[in-house]
Amino acid sequence: MAEDQAGPVGPDLAHEISLSELPDGGKLVGHVGDEPVLLARRGADVFAIGAHCTHYSGPLADGLIVDATVRCPWHHACFDLRTGEALHAPALSPVDSWAVEQRGGKIFVREKRAQTRAQRRAKPGAPDKVVIIGGGGAGFAAAEMLRRRQYQGKIVMLSSDDAPPVDRPNLSKDYLAGNAPEDWVPLRAESFYSDNAIDLRLGATVAGVDVGAREIALDGGDRIPFERLLLATGAEPVRPSIPGAMPSDVLVLRSLSDSRAIIERAKTARRAVVLGASFIGLEVAASLRARNIEVHVAAPEERPMERILGPEMGAFVRALHEEHGVVFHLGNTASAVEGGKVKLSGGGVIEADFIVAGTGVRPRVELAERAGLRVNRGVVVDAYLETSAPGIFAAGDITRWPDSHSGEAIRVEHWVVAERQGQIAALNMIGEREKFSAVPFFWSQHYDVPINYVGHAETFDELAVEGDIAGKDCLVRFRRSGRTLAVASIFRDVQSLEAELSFERGAAG
Repeated sequence: MAEDQAGPVGPDLAHEISLSELPDGGKLVGHVGDEPVLLARRGADVFAIGAHCTHYSGPLADGLIVDATVRCPWHHACFDLRTGEALHAPALSPVDSWAVEQRGGKIFVREKRAQTRAQRRAKPGAPDKVVIIGGGGAGFAAAEMLRRRQYQGKIVMLSSDDAPPVDRPNLSKDYLAGNAPEDWVPLRAESFYSDNAIDLRLGATVAGVDVGAREIALDGGDRIPFERLLLATGAEPVRPSIPGAMPSDVLVLRSLSDSRAIIERAKTARRAVVLGASFIGLEVAASLRARNIEVHVAAPEERPMERILGPEMGAFVRALHEEHGVVFHLGNTASAVEGGKVKLSGGGVIEADFIVAGTGVRPRVELAERAGLRVNRGVVVDAYLETSAPGIFAAGDITRWPDSHSGEAIRVEHWVVAERQGQIAALNMIGEREKFSAVPFFWSQHYDVPINYVGHAETFDELAVEGDIAGKDCLVRFRRSGRTLAVASIFRDVQSLEAELSFERGAAG
């Protein structure tokens, strides 16, 4: 929270602060009136912005200053210290900023500045119409960035979902656990779309893309022309085929309606079986435990998430969930469902009031394939996120891009990556030539323990552990051939940010 019961925190920044109290690179939290303000110094410049990230209210004072920006310690959002603009997702809204006066070796925070759109505008010659296929993080971030850059053309967003774009990470975390109300879930109020002239069409099914005619065909026969197109179709959950199970017996989690369905079943349930020890599967398990549901997890691996996090971190994750009452059945898959019981491949049987599958997702690349775009384990794009067809871009879970940090073409299914790709694709659709160079990042929440992961290591041959994994204070480096490719951390937020910066500068060791 920005304030405690005793009132505003820190000094009143409207009164004088000695410049000597704020060294170069230093940060100080105070207040102006009742509003918490972060004061930061870079060289001779002093900046004053809102003290809390607009994503999940992370404390920016605990973050990292890089040039004239500050990065949030929780989920690596980035803000411009000069203007408060949210430069990098997952934050999409700016923080407030205040005018700062320096006089006689003193600092005075003056009036709050009016929030304005980003100073950079769409270049002359921008297309008259942009169509976005997909209503997830990438599609929304693209539409928001287009309007933020004062793009004046038409924007049509076609979403197969029945709800406007939502904060998908919350669906398996606080919302599912019952700790966040549903009005926290939408990325923006419904009025945002009409206020910004974004033609959002929900429940829209796209039948095909005609690359030559520059048209999109909808089910029902309607056709929509485009000048620039963004494919942001995302991924769909893998629904395991289990003998004896009806489709309604096995729930998945991807959309708001999926999360609602799990919540509804949990209201009257005593026991649930989660299939898969993936991040989504175990976040669902933690959320159901918060609702006092008995949870059993069946998964084929020996340790949860060992392939991604390594054996030590995998063992910690298992122990953490077991401390909260989760029962694991590892080395098992569901072989049948019969009479409210799940039969396991190892011979065990678990009674279950409902089942949730967290067995992975597959990218929705069918539209791209039918359109003749280059597809290779994802939609192949260049460094600017443009596909093999000029004027057609891709972002999010479907996208395989040339990652400058690993030197490989990669595809990842991370929310923050999807949003950042949507933002860069938006800029390039209106005439910029900006390479996508963000370092992949994701976070996962298990009870009160966050795991941050920065970089990308599909395989690794060495783990270097700093600190104590079991003590929930660690940083793990994933290396291949002596080179660090990724870093996972628990409660080492600044080091996680420093690792991200090191990857960006090509200096990770």
